[in-house]
Amino acid sequence: MLRFIVQFLVTCFGLWLSSRVVDGVDFLSNGSLLAAALLLGIANAVVRPILTFVTFPLTIITFGLFLLVVNAAMIGLVASLLGGFVVDGLWAGIGAAVVTGIVSWIAGWFIGEDPKRAAAT
Repeated sequence: MLRFIVQFLVTCFGLWLSSRVVDGVDFLSNGSLLAAALLLGIANAVVRPILTFVTFPLTIITFGLFLLVVNAAMIGLVASLLGGFVVDGLWAGIGAAVVTGIVSWIAGWFIGEDPKRAAAT
């Protein structure tokens, strides 16, 4: 449960930072930022694996770069479902995906690996 909360906070920070750094990404309130992070977590858990599987050949052809488009699509999906979260176009979504991904990668580096996953391998 603690790991879920930390991941939620990291996603909140990544989305907040992307709204500050990337033109075309904006939140109308702090509540919409929290809702966007929660919806993004749900979309990444449910929709992203299906979309990644369907687009696997394109991902192979582009040497994995198409995953940026998949991540941007998840952010765009959340923005279309949530009124207080605005993403203006594909490039803004890709920029937000890159910023959020870098923040998650850095946080994962500091937090470390899940002990349950490490024991399973």
